[in-house]
Amino acid sequence: MGKLREFDVANYLDSNELIAEYISQILKDGDMDELLTALDEIARARGITKIAKETGLSRESLYKTFKIGANPKFDTVLKVLKALGIELQAVA
Repeated sequence: MGKLREFDVANYLDSNELIAEYISQILKDGDMDELLTALDEIARARGITKIAKETGLSRESLYKTFKIGANPKFDTVLKVLKALGIELQAVA
């Protein structure tokens, strides 16, 4: 019997629409650790090296930023979101 592979959501984040919906749902929950995990998954799906280059942050810095329990600066999160092509909007 073959081994099951561990599920990795990064393997399925293959469209801007799917990524936008994923982030929207997480932002509704308001859980920072969940947001950091999602940003990590999206960055891996898009290519962490590419995201590092676009943000001006090192790969190591990005890994620390996405670590559960991290408390990244808001401007760092905004840089990552921009590099991922994600735009935040306020809705009333």
